Parts: sequence; structure tokens; C-alpha cells
Amino acid sequence: MGILLLSGVLSAVLILVLKPVLIRYALARPNARSSHKIPTPQGGGIAVVGAALLMVLLPAWFLNLPGYVLSQFLIVACASIGLALIGAVDDIRPLPASLRLLLQMAAVMAVVLTSGIRIFPEWMPLGVEQALLIFGGVWFVNLTNFMDGLDWITVAEMVPVTGAIVILGPMASQEPPPLLAMVIALALCGALLGFAPFNKPVARLFLGDVGSLPIGLLVGWMLLELAGTGALAAALLLPLYYLMDATITLLRRLARREKVWEAHRSHFYQQATDNGFSALQVSAHVFGLNLVLAGLAAMTLIWSSGAVQIAALVSGIVLVGLMLRRFSTPRQTIPLEVSR
Repeated sequence: MGILLLSGVLSAVLILVLKPVLIRYALARPNARSSHKIPTPQGGGIAVVGAALLMVLLPAWFLNLPGYVLSQFLIVACASIGLALIGAVDDIRPLPASLRLLLQMAAVMAVVLTSGIRIFPEWMPLGVEQALLIFGGVWFVNLTNFMDGLDWITVAEMVPVTGAIVILGPMASQEPPPLLAMVIALALCGALLGFAPFNKPVARLFLGDVGSLPIGLLVGWMLLELAGTGALAAALLLPLYYLMDATITLLRRLARREKVWEAHRSHFYQQATDNGFSALQVSAHVFGLNLVLAGLAAMTLIWSSGAVQIAALVSGIVLVGLMLRRFSTPRQTIPLEVSR
């Protein structure tokens, strides 16, 4: 709990220190695709990611972790910082989409190829599996960026996910728990809670790409570590809302032959605000759904039979599907009868 608390306090303090600079140099001005109506500083991710990574150094020192664990942390931290730098530049002066993608691939490759994790060792060759993991990692980094378009939504998504990783990690299979991933998850959860008051609707500060890109990499790596212990179903269930909203939206845009690398307002959470939901209501729905998905993930670890895994995944898909349908349907308001 000390890591959670200290990470939150450090994140909030860094935000207070950095905010005058962000107001001057990193102001996000509203446009046709924005969810905000007034210029708002972005770049809060500097404090969130910085606080999370700094707070991991303390337990890493006192726990006397093996050398390979510390090496893994350095690789993940450096890849995350690299993505943060890319995001910082892109927040101020947009980079070409092809360059962003190439640099994202390099960061994800560094993490995947050095992790040594196998998900399907008996089913597919190592090269094929690593290629799929790299593709999935790049997509997860980007979808985290795409979904960070509404006040509090990243907090509502990533706080339950990181909290669940901390709780569920020791329950996973019979392998040693992913200790490093659990510590980073705890630190990131605290840092996001420290950021939450500044991003509460109506937000006074945004994460920016400097935050969403490395957070996507960190959480994607944590889920990979969880899946590597045999908890694949749990690793899929925890981020299922983000996965389905972003993936379905991407496929729809591809079908319409749109330029998928350009900003837009066709995500389901964006449709929800157009259909009568407030930003707070959308985030509350996402947060509540994620708690249910975490419960389903826990079920897959308590009862490891194939039937339970499938039933939990199907239930999660149905629940997220119902949420997406609710978000894409205009809310009906009952007109008040005026007495004469």
C-alpha cells in the first residue's frame, strides 16, 4: 500500500510542478473531433509514467531481485520512456503516422523479444508466436492512445486493470507470480489515482500521447506476463472493453475505406457522449464493467477448467457487447408535462 500511496502523491506533486509549463507549451485546442470545448493542457502522462517508474526503483532495491528481473525492468522502462518521448514530440508537433508506427514497433519488439514468454509453446513456432505478440502489442499501444479521448476514461479503464493484475497475479497457475509486473501495476495504479483529480470532468489536464502510449506498453506487457503464467483468459478479459471498442471501430472504418490513422469521433464511448451520456456517466459505466470483467477473470483462475474459461470469455464478450450497444443508442428522455 505504501507504493500505491507514494506513487499517487508523487504523481500529483509532479503535475502541480509541471502544469504551468504544460499550459504554455502543450495546450490542446478543441477541434471537430474533440470531446472538450476549451483549450486544455496535455502532458499529464509525464507525471503518471514518471511517478510509476520511479516508485518501482525503491522496491526493486529492497527486494534484492535477481539480475534478470532488473534487466527486464530496465528494458521495459527504457521502451516506455522512448514511447513517452515520441508522444511528447507528437503532442507538440504531430509526427508522420509511418514514423510513429515504426518507432512503436521498435519499442514493442524490444519488450517482447527479451521477455522469453511463450503463450502457445506446443501449438506454434517461436517466430510465429513472437510476430503475433508484437502485432498485438503494437495494436494495444495504439488502442490505448485511441481510447484516451474522454475525461476520466483511462482512469476508469486502467485503475481496475492494474489493480486486478496485483490481486490476481499470485493466483495464476502454479508458476511463480509475475512479481515485477505486479509491482509496476501497483505503482501505475497509484500514479493514475494521483492524476484522477486533475482529469475529473470537466478535465483541467489531459494525459496526452506522452502518457497514453507508454501506459499502453506497460499494461500490455503486464498482461503478457499474466498470460505467460497460464492465465490467458484472465489476460484477455481484463482489457476486453478497450479491445472490443477499439477493434470494432477500426474494422468499421476499414470497411468504409477511411484513413484509420486520422483522428475521428466514431468510437463507441464518443458515440455515447453524442447520444446523451455525460463524460462522467460513460466513465462510470466503463469502471463498473471493468470490475465485473475482473470478477470473471478471477473465476478463470479459481476454476481452471476449459468450460469455465470459455464461459467467462463468452460472458465478458456479451457484457461488453451490451455496453457498446447501449453507448451507440440515443438515450430516450421522457418529456415533462407542463400544467396549464
